Amino acid sequence: MRHPLLAGLLLACTPFVATASCVEGMVFEDANGNGARDAGEKPLPGIRVSDGEHIAVTGRDGRYRLPDSVQPTVFVIKPAAHRAAPRADGLPDIWRPRAGEAEGGQCRPFALVPQPDAPASFQTLVMADSQTASARDVDYFERDIVAPLRGNHAARLGMTLGDITNDDPSLYPLLVKAVTSLGVPWLHVPGNHDMDVGAASDAESLRSYHRQLGPDTYAWEEPSMVFIGLDDIVAQPGRRPAYVGGLREDQFAFLERYLPTVPSDKLVVLGIHIPLFDRDFRAEDRARLFALLEKVEHPLVLSGHTHNQSQRFWNAAQGWNGAKPLHEYNVGAACGAFWSGVKDAQGIPDSTMSDGTPNGYGLLNVQPQGRYSVEYRVARAPADEQIALHAPKVLRRGAYPAWGVYANVFMGYDGLPVEFRVDAGEWQPMKRVEQSDPRLLVENVADDLSDGLRGYDRSPEARPSTHLWRAALPTRLEAGEHTVEVRATFDGREYRSRTVYRLQDAQP
Repeated sequence: MRHPLLAGLLLACTPFVATASCVEGMVFEDANGNGARDAGEKPLPGIRVSDGEHIAVTGRDGRYRLPDSVQPTVFVIKPAAHRAAPRADGLPDIWRPRAGEAEGGQCRPFALVPQPDAPASFQTLVMADSQTASARDVDYFERDIVAPLRGNHAARLGMTLGDITNDDPSLYPLLVKAVTSLGVPWLHVPGNHDMDVGAASDAESLRSYHRQLGPDTYAWEEPSMVFIGLDDIVAQPGRRPAYVGGLREDQFAFLERYLPTVPSDKLVVLGIHIPLFDRDFRAEDRARLFALLEKVEHPLVLSGHTHNQSQRFWNAAQGWNGAKPLHEYNVGAACGAFWSGVKDAQGIPDSTMSDGTPNGYGLLNVQPQGRYSVEYRVARAPADEQIALHAPKVLRRGAYPAWGVYANVFMGYDGLPVEFRVDAGEWQPMKRVEQSDPRLLVENVADDLSDGLRGYDRSPEARPSTHLWRAALPTRLEAGEHTVEVRATFDGREYRSRTVYRLQDAQP
């Protein structure tokens, strides 16, 4: 069987025929970064170009040729030593519609700008589910998430993991303007709410997305990382459910061709929308994906969709047979609980998610040799706001210790040690519990008891959280106020939070 890269090289050497179809085209080195090929700017050989199924490699003349296919877009796999020239809207200019963007009767060439100083260690902004249903929601997203980051981040790349909008592609330009204002290349992955309403088939479901945001399958390379964006929503128009999680045959073909070419010391990040643990994700597709990723030394999966936050570590009992557990970080939504809840003084809804996680965004920190860490940032909050506490304000002194302090550790997971202490005493372990966060239950009750609406939409109904810990509060202490501290350490950093409760003497 012919190796796919060898096939690509052979295709690249085929005589080039001028055409507006982007199955044929060229890649050049954009020395001045203006996106246009000027005199003296050389063609780039050895660059991979794909349609999301096949891969071609440019020849010495910088030209490539892909097989004819029904794929809607063609994209260049940005190499680590180059950056992509920007499009007019600020997104990286890495794709063309297969039908072509003509320039002199030919597909407009791909411009890659030399980036010899690309760092091996860098940070990526990771957002999930901005999910805006109106210009007002875009304003919330802009003021709550984007504006505080302008000039106040160290990232070199950004991405949104689907449900960019809420069934309204006319809002894409506003959202693109917002994220590109952060000054880093921004990538997107489609979500179920990015499908065109009324589409007759899965193949037609992302036409607006393809036109405005790019390919639904692609790869982007950095010195220490490869990011692979995948559409994992399979539309089923006219059926229930209207979509399921999974991958198409062309996507598996792309992964089978591309993954073996990635150096083993690079972190391979898959960006998807529907998480692999979702009950509607096709089990057979997950098994096929696992079989491919098990050959990758350093894999990581980033997902969205749930409007909760969790970290999963797939193991053999769950069908993963890699050398170490597969880490999937399901990132909390930028819109939280769909921009719901009581508005604050700035007019922005609280939007705490049903597992008690405040809305916000993630950070992916990449280092050489496949090393990485992930973090979460609560919108408009200090970086160390990682644990939210709930405890009673007052207890009867000497009462049976039936009431406790709850700690919602936003980046917590099963097996993470979480400890508490009272009045600077000895640290003691807390127990992870799968319960609803009492902080959100308070909001639910307040909504129930209110005679009028407290916000446009109520806070979500509290559901069991995967990162909630509990410890009983001691009552046989002196009457008066007592300080409770909670601590947890993850990714080498210790985080703490504190609250107080009071013990009061009482007579029957």
